[in-house]
Amino acid sequence: MHSPDASISKSLKARYFTDPSLFEEETSKIFHNHWLYLERAAAIEKPGDYHALEVEGQGLILVKDKDNTERVHYNMCRHRGTRMLNEASGHCKQVIRCPYHAWSYSLDGSLVGAPHMDETEGFSKEDYPLIAPAHTTWEGNVFVHLGDNPQPFEQAYAPVLTKFSPWHIGELRPVHREVYEVEANWKLVVQNYSECYHCPSVHPELQPLSHYRDTSNDLDEGPFLGGPMRITREGGGLSRGGNRTAPPLPGLTEEHLQQAYYYLLFPTLLLSLQPDFVLMHQLQRVSAGQTRIICQWLYHSGAISGENFDPQPTIDFWHNVNLEDWRVSELTQKGIGSRAYTPGPYSSLESMPAAFDREYLRAMA
Repeated sequence: MHSPDASISKSLKARYFTDPSLFEEETSKIFHNHWLYLERAAAIEKPGDYHALEVEGQGLILVKDKDNTERVHYNMCRHRGTRMLNEASGHCKQVIRCPYHAWSYSLDGSLVGAPHMDETEGFSKEDYPLIAPAHTTWEGNVFVHLGDNPQPFEQAYAPVLTKFSPWHIGELRPVHREVYEVEANWKLVVQNYSECYHCPSVHPELQPLSHYRDTSNDLDEGPFLGGPMRITREGGGLSRGGNRTAPPLPGLTEEHLQQAYYYLLFPTLLLSLQPDFVLMHQLQRVSAGQTRIICQWLYHSGAISGENFDPQPTIDFWHNVNLEDWRVSELTQKGIGSRAYTPGPYSSLESMPAAFDREYLRAMA
């Protein structure tokens, strides 16, 4: 009788997708121990502009200070811990003020006003600035690290620090933003993104534009995974109608113009680099069985200002691809919840999900 080959890579056990206690364990071992994408730096344009964000249960303020530098602070007053900014975005002029006892902070986080605290012996404003997590800006994206002793970003991201430079992602601007609520574990979304074995059955509109076997991977181990897929038609693009919806991005070479590149930046940032635009997916864990996905379509400002610029064929195409992916991810989540589920074998076309599993298990060890 034939027995399964023990060397075959298999999918993860059900508990990794369904167990709430393991979901909590991921928080400390992965999400408080890795650099996480926060927001586009261009989302705050002038001093005092802010976004109040939730990252892994932590309230954060992304604000531009008077020197036009992006600052990140915990959204928490140092007096009694009150949440200070409660609108998703806005403008706070010169100070961030607590609504409870009116302590106020400059945009760089220093405490500048604390009513009547001069009557408290030993109190010094210098001792109570806003607390700031480690943060940095790379390729126009703000990243944060919620841990106590983060590895420097330049070391953590060394394998890809300049890899995407030809796309000049920092110069691109979003033309559309879509938020999806997906009833599936975040890892299922990553695994689905990382392979095209499913493309013939799930994405019929994609197949004539980019064949599922015409692909390779130039990052195949570790926290950064992915590679190119060839665009079938010479000069074509991945959109409704198969045309590019903008001129090629400045800086791309001939080798880039006939490829679409797909990468995972572990744990939850997905980058799709196309000849004419860039698509970003940010995954936010909600629960063991739910993920929020924020998707942004980015184009060059020169294309956006063009007279006949129309990104809608690209937006419509990828919105439909997204919905198809979310549906099968949700179906997988339902199936994994069955008492009959056991890990199944990965195919030769699923080397990236297997590599992701290895990185995930290393991070959880």
